[in-house]
Amino acid sequence: MSDQFDLYEYLRPLLRWWWLLVAATLVAVLASFIYVTSQPPLYMARATLMVGSSTQDRNPSGGEFYLTNQLAETYADIANRAPVRIAAMEALGMEWLPYFTVSHVPNRPMIQLSVYDEDPDRAFVVAEELVRQIILLGPEEEQARQDFVDQQLAKLQASITETEQAIIDRENELLTIDSARGLADKQVEIRALQEKLTTMQRNYADLMATTQRGAVNAVRVLEPVARPNEPISSELAKNLAVAAVLGFVLAAGGAYLLEFVDKTFRDAEQLKEVLDVPLLGSVPAMSTTKEGGEDKLIMMHNDPTTAVEAYRMVRTNLQFSAVDHSLRLLLITSAEVKDGKSLTAANLSIALASAGKKVVLMDADLHRPAQQRLFKLYNHMGVTTALLAGDANLDQLLQPTIVPGLSVLTSGPLPPNPAELLGTRRMNDLLAKLQEIADIVVIDSPPLTAVVDSLILGTQVDGILLVVRAQKTRRDLAKRALDALRQVQTRVIGAVFNGVPTPQIDFYNRKYGYYQTAYGQRARQGTTNRRAGAGMPDVILSADYDLVDRSAASAGTGDWVASKVTPEQPAGNGTPSTGVETPDKETGSHPNANGVVRPLIRRRTGFPYK
Repeated sequence: MSDQFDLYEYLRPLLRWWWLLVAATLVAVLASFIYVTSQPPLYMARATLMVGSSTQDRNPSGGEFYLTNQLAETYADIANRAPVRIAAMEALGMEWLPYFTVSHVPNRPMIQLSVYDEDPDRAFVVAEELVRQIILLGPEEEQARQDFVDQQLAKLQASITETEQAIIDRENELLTIDSARGLADKQVEIRALQEKLTTMQRNYADLMATTQRGAVNAVRVLEPVARPNEPISSELAKNLAVAAVLGFVLAAGGAYLLEFVDKTFRDAEQLKEVLDVPLLGSVPAMSTTKEGGEDKLIMMHNDPTTAVEAYRMVRTNLQFSAVDHSLRLLLITSAEVKDGKSLTAANLSIALASAGKKVVLMDADLHRPAQQRLFKLYNHMGVTTALLAGDANLDQLLQPTIVPGLSVLTSGPLPPNPAELLGTRRMNDLLAKLQEIADIVVIDSPPLTAVVDSLILGTQVDGILLVVRAQKTRRDLAKRALDALRQVQTRVIGAVFNGVPTPQIDFYNRKYGYYQTAYGQRARQGTTNRRAGAGMPDVILSADYDLVDRSAASAGTGDWVASKVTPEQPAGNGTPSTGVETPDKETGSHPNANGVVRPLIRRRTGFPYK
């Protein structure tokens, strides 16, 4: 991991949950708009009061200004307390008062009162009564006024004494300083303290003179209450802006919280960072509907879809990984169940066979086998048959598919001791025999965190491919599974990121979509040409017919005949079949363009496609 600041790492939760940010912001703005517009109009009655008579003096002193400011702040505090509120309610005969505020105008001997109500007349009456109560409840008596002044004089005297002592301390420090720079700094501090002392002494003298004159506690109305005629502005734009910011901030916090509690893999960069293995490809999530479910073998189709190109990318990366090391036995596993390792093994096997390789797909998941379901094959014989019999004939166990060059060895009957069977010498012999007849053997094995079967098989293969499902596979379980493979010294080639959300894939589609479309059209044209040029039967797949030779359909001749798909229809030799019954000559061989003889599809044709 790099220690450099990576802005993307911090913004990744926001980018991933962008829809949540947008939705929360819009909902907050909409809710604020509905709330503000649904509120009745609000009226405000305002009054301003003046404390003291300093503004009427021709030359008011600083001490008087200081004292009146302190008094104004005291009045504002009194007005916000319960006595004034209760007195106003009793005087008006009301059980409650509308919302009001009383505040001291900063650095001014003034008090501002504001009353807000839906009824303008009520706001006016309440404001006038509050003004009257503030004046009545103020400290009017001479003794109260004198007590307040004495308190302020005591505070000033204490400040003067403290400042004088500070000046003495600084002067004493001058005697111990040798440097010119230090002397200059101390002299500056002393001058500042002397100026502060002079100001406080002047305020003290002015306050003493004001006390002798009196009238510092007089409160009068500077701006009387006016009856409001127009409602105040609702400040719609301001409220909407505040709501938008609040909604965005809350959604952003939620996004980071979801990121923190989510323990699964969210994107490919996170997978490479956590597992520290090469990423061979990212396969997009496919539909889970009945017609296009995840069991669909997408590689059967020649359409250049994103999923098809993803499996081709995995195939290409596998070929590059086999440059320095032989890759004849490939094990495909996952950390957890339902990560898509069986479907990945099936589609990857089809992709390898489409590249001209002889492929055997072996279902070694003796707990929950899936290949017989994917390819619509029988499972009465398979891996367990070969392991228990010892000298079983592979020609009888291998089941061909409609994909040229691809055969499937299903699991067979499920044994009570899968791990013991997979760890026997017969398993090594079976793998050796399969290598003799295939270019590559793809093994579908159980999840690593469920059983130890994959660890046993991992020591017998040339490479392991780990399937990780986006937004499902837990990071800690995948890391634990990978560590277990490394402990038994297996060769982990890389990982396949399965079930990736479409938006993550669309980024690459926008960059390379032009090339994908162009080459995809050529691929569809080239497939027909290669079939015709190689002398292979041009197969038509339809909903009603299973395998049809186009030349036979048009000219009435050819090796292949059209037949209705009838599941469970017995073949001519009495062997159960899931497809059409074909002539005996179809069990022969047919050369491809390279002269390689491949067995044609015998007896069963797989499952119907739409």
